Amino acid sequence: MDTATHIAIGVGLTAIATTDPGLGQNIAATATVLIAGSLIPDIDTVLKLKDNATYISNHRGITHSVPFTLFWPLLLTLLVYSVFSGVNPLHIWLWAQLAVFLHVFVDIFNSYGTQALRPFSNKWIQLSVINTFDPVIFFILLLGIIIWALGVHPYVVFGPILLVLIGYYALRFVMQSWLKKQALNQVEHLGTPIKVFVAPTIRFFQWRIAIQTEKHDYVGRSFGRNIVFSDKVERQPYPNDIIMKHAQYDPNIRAFLGFSSIYRWHIEHIDNDTTELRFIDLRYLKNDHYQFVAIVHLDKEMKVLHSYTGWVFTEEKLMKKLYAN
Repeated sequence: MDTATHIAIGVGLTAIATTDPGLGQNIAATATVLIAGSLIPDIDTVLKLKDNATYISNHRGITHSVPFTLFWPLLLTLLVYSVFSGVNPLHIWLWAQLAVFLHVFVDIFNSYGTQALRPFSNKWIQLSVINTFDPVIFFILLLGIIIWALGVHPYVVFGPILLVLIGYYALRFVMQSWLKKQALNQVEHLGTPIKVFVAPTIRFFQWRIAIQTEKHDYVGRSFGRNIVFSDKVERQPYPNDIIMKHAQYDPNIRAFLGFSSIYRWHIEHIDNDTTELRFIDLRYLKNDHYQFVAIVHLDKEMKVLHSYTGWVFTEEKLMKKLYAN
């Protein structure tokens, strides 16, 4: 989820935690531990200051893993207990654990996902039923916070909200499943599907859809019950061993391949001395442009000249970033 929604969850938990006598009615301590707990797994966002490859490879990785989901509450308990008096450390830890767990849990429902099962598995869990920012969820939480601030008991406010949100998540799973079946019905006569991706956008009735068959990639969107495939591309053979032997160890290519769940590739000989290998994530097509790519240029000896991975919104900006690296 986005930062604003994580904060809203933290404030909602703060409202409920004010009923806990173990926190001694210390609203400052309560808000600190729960809002911080709702945000702290995303501390790895600072990796973006280094480079995109490091950020993509690690964001929502180890900081969302099982060991860190247990470590963050201990750290927060130590810090809060050392600053605020009159609070029960066990209660601080329990609320902090709930806040951190909810952060990691809600993140698995969007397309980016998390490596929440590390160290048992490095697989990205991407359920793709909730957009990174879902306005319905955010405004339901915001409404609850406002009603609580007006003096209504937090149980009266957030009990019904919890039930509504559970129902909303269930509805999104039903919508995704129905759209997946509809999309497959539209392409079943065009080839055997190999991989299917259906994920929401910020608009409730619009979903991103990508289907790979043995011969073609189909990418489009749903508009209500209608599914429109706006891009159809014939699949190229996978890059040969000579190219991949050198490209696969480039940090930008490695980061992309480790993160993207559905993609295609394109090889082009730019001139007699330069070969371009481009990986394109099919999940992020907007305005006829794929926004998340990895690209590498290799010379005649297959040595990497330039490479880049990340979200870029025009071809011109992509080339600038590529040659800047």
